[in-house]
Amino acid sequence: MPSTSPSPVATDALRVAIIGNPNTGKTTLFNALTGLRQRVGNFAGVTVERVEGSLKGPDGRRILVLDLPGSYSLSAGSPDEQIALDVLQRRDTDRWRPDVVLVVVDAVHLERNLFLASQVLELGVPVVLALNQFDVAQAEGITIDIPELIHEMGVPIVPTVAKNGEGIEPLKQALLTAAVLPAPTRRFVLPETVRTALAPVEMRLIDDGFLPGAAAMEALRVLGVERTDAHLAEVAGLADAVRQATGTLQAAGFRPSRLESEVRYAWIAEVVGRTVTRTKETHASSLSDRIDRIALHRVGGPLLFLLLMAVVFQSVFTWAAPLMDGIEALIASAGSAVGTLLPEGDLRSLIVDGVFGGVGSVLVFLPQIAILFTFIGVLEHSGYMARAAFLMDRVMRSVGLHGKSFIPMLSGYACAVPGIMATRTIEDPKDRLATIMVVPLMSCSARLPVYTLLIGAFVPATALLPGLTLQGATMLGMYLLGTVAALIAAAIFKRTMLKGPVRPMILELPPYRWPSLQTLVISVYQRCQLFVQRAGTVILSLSIVLWAMATYPKTAPDPALSPEMQQEQQLEHSVLGRVGHAIEPAVRPLGYDWKIGVSIAASFAAREVFVSTMGTIYGVGSEDEAALTERLRAEKDATGRPVYSPLVAVGLMVFYVFALMCMSTSAITVREAGGGAIGWKWAGVQFVYMLGLAYGAAWVVYAGGRALGFG
Repeated sequence: MPSTSPSPVATDALRVAIIGNPNTGKTTLFNALTGLRQRVGNFAGVTVERVEGSLKGPDGRRILVLDLPGSYSLSAGSPDEQIALDVLQRRDTDRWRPDVVLVVVDAVHLERNLFLASQVLELGVPVVLALNQFDVAQAEGITIDIPELIHEMGVPIVPTVAKNGEGIEPLKQALLTAAVLPAPTRRFVLPETVRTALAPVEMRLIDDGFLPGAAAMEALRVLGVERTDAHLAEVAGLADAVRQATGTLQAAGFRPSRLESEVRYAWIAEVVGRTVTRTKETHASSLSDRIDRIALHRVGGPLLFLLLMAVVFQSVFTWAAPLMDGIEALIASAGSAVGTLLPEGDLRSLIVDGVFGGVGSVLVFLPQIAILFTFIGVLEHSGYMARAAFLMDRVMRSVGLHGKSFIPMLSGYACAVPGIMATRTIEDPKDRLATIMVVPLMSCSARLPVYTLLIGAFVPATALLPGLTLQGATMLGMYLLGTVAALIAAAIFKRTMLKGPVRPMILELPPYRWPSLQTLVISVYQRCQLFVQRAGTVILSLSIVLWAMATYPKTAPDPALSPEMQQEQQLEHSVLGRVGHAIEPAVRPLGYDWKIGVSIAASFAAREVFVSTMGTIYGVGSEDEAALTERLRAEKDATGRPVYSPLVAVGLMVFYVFALMCMSTSAITVREAGGGAIGWKWAGVQFVYMLGLAYGAAWVVYAGGRALGFG
């Protein structure tokens, strides 16, 4: 029995790492445990995203939870799996070391999920198994003898239904219990010849800092590594020890590359045979099959995908309108209220025009951002996103990639940063780099304010089909343009700088499920929170700087001019106006004036700044968003011609489809592309080719449109 005296484990916060195969409901379970008590960061030294949360245990102790990337095994075939391996197997004091590992397994596919679980059992850390989606298993006639399974695995096991919160309280108690139990060990016995051959390999790993159990697991794992592995290269003498062990095992009649999978699955088959019975045929998979007859049809599948995208982008306009009106009214009221409390002068102008005009003009698009993230979350959590990747595999293979690259590209619709980070699931380095280079071409949510402003101002809401207007179709067109450009760019990279063979795609198609409402809400909340934080930091700072540039130096107003012309005179002679006129020759071939040029230059920090810069330049801080639209429509050049026209608006949207105008994206490219000089090289290539593409495409639109008489 464990000691009842206080111990570090019993008095300090309990650290729990959650790991599991993709599509097991791991993230849903993490959200059910931690709720909104989460924060997102990066693992030390790498850009792989880590999500941490906390909760209070049944005994009042604080439990810290780390959500590790989804992994099929600890074989480190991708950066995601390497991170999980590093966190779990080393004893370094400067790393996040869990007190308990929570392995989430799908109760419906127990045999496949237990491979990862069997590896974790050997790491020398207390383990708890969560049998998630237990209700689905029961509905499919799968009966699991949990007491017998506990006996076979040697660890606490808790049935859970994460989407409904079932089993969460027993799971919390199991985590506390496991922390004071002896760590589990390997549950199967290797032949004596194998143990003897692997002993020198284990010793090399232990000398390098591996825990003894982790060293035993790693020694078996590296036998199947057919490529250059970081551990083989870094650990002194390990490569020689592995070669010697491989030769010994081959001489004894074993196949080293398949040894781990053979011994693990043989043991798993015995465990499942003793603990799992099926009383009826599976029906859930047949339902998924019936849906897939349409969703994966050669013709119907792509049409369905296109229809879903059209619904998404039309909804961005129609559903968000009432909420946007409410935010506009709130910002306008707040700006007016603050303005009445301040005396006329620069301070009032700074607050009303700089802060409310800059930040407010971006925050008004928050409902559209939330709707976009909600749709993407539903598609992802329902299982449809994997089908989209499958549908695109044929297209992706034609450009030198495979369907798995399309998942990060789809993520790029929300934001390029997580999209680029999602390329960690791609095993081939050249495929991963090619995907990184084209993900920013997918129109992200930061482009949404630009598209919405210009479409709302210059594209009529003409009905095309029931439920689809010209505005929604134009928005869809911008997204399709970016997608097609990304595919073409990928083909060029894969045939030139990143030439390599096209690898087959192995992708699990999960059954269709209703998304967890809690997981969806948390995901959308976190994305919107990041958008608001950027509006409150980057955009606020730039708005203040731009206001100062537009306000100084002061120009004596000409009393003969109207207030609007006086404002124009002030802008012309301000720092912002002088910078704009210096930029104007570069953008004039695209049909842009100096104000558009300044707004484009300012938005290199973040695309949304284009809208806030426009709001600052045209001084609509205390008015609603419709005021900016009207100012753009009414703007005239020196000859009296409108500055903005539908042709200019389309050219400007096309420019933003292609241009890489996001410091965060460039920073993540530097690190994900290799860091150091190599990372900077690829980030530079990415920025230059996208800017050149943006300028050229915008020029073609403007010059071609004028030649056709649309000017």
